[in-house]
Amino acid sequence: MLTGKIALVTGASRGIGREVALTLAANGAIVIVNYNGSKERAEEVVKEIEAAGGSAEAVQCNVADFQASEEMVKNILAKYKKVDILVNNAGITKDNLIMRMSEEDYDAVMDTNLKGTFNMIRHLSRSFIKQRSGKIINLSSVSGVLGNAGQANYSASKAGVIGLTKSVAREFASRGICVNAVAPGFIETEMTSAMSEEAQNGLKQMIPLGRAGKASDVAELVLFLAGKGSDYITGQVISVDGGMAI
Repeated sequence: MLTGKIALVTGASRGIGREVALTLAANGAIVIVNYNGSKERAEEVVKEIEAAGGSAEAVQCNVADFQASEEMVKNILAKYKKVDILVNNAGITKDNLIMRMSEEDYDAVMDTNLKGTFNMIRHLSRSFIKQRSGKIINLSSVSGVLGNAGQANYSASKAGVIGLTKSVAREFASRGICVNAVAPGFIETEMTSAMSEEAQNGLKQMIPLGRAGKASDVAELVLFLAGKGSDYITGQVISVDGGMAI
């Protein structure tokens, strides 16, 4: 159980982030539901958590913005005094073949997915080190492990998250802080439902288990990494992909 733990989940208004927020709250954590543009959805997540007897708060911030994310962290620490669990989930896609990919689309994906993860860890680093405990869980992707045609920006950002995770894990280990990455494969979310049926079927053929995963499959792993059972696990990249990256 995570009773009394403060958990900050970025990009928690929908998809995997939403499921992670609900799962951590159901296990006793007080959850800060970060969102960028989806205020109504974030507030719905908070209402759902509160209706189930949990505690949560929605906080707006574009994590890609260094100063804005610093201000958000300051406000959270002023109110809650600490953050025990940081889940860097906020992410976007702007897919295209590299010969057609614009600089703007490359930069936007890198800024949110990789720099946003850096920003959050950077701003919370002093707090984590001072309390000599904490769990940082970064969302990577099977695309960051294998690469994926049409996703040079997304794959690069998620591979970067893996390198960032391992480096920070080495820096923080002596202070008892565990830093790990989760690499989801083809998970049923709004993001993947926008794909054509043909594309979805093609992906499923690449999965040894023969089916797409659910957001709850990822959330259950995040829950484990956030709890005491993972106290001796750090610097790891754990895939939730039905065997896709075997």
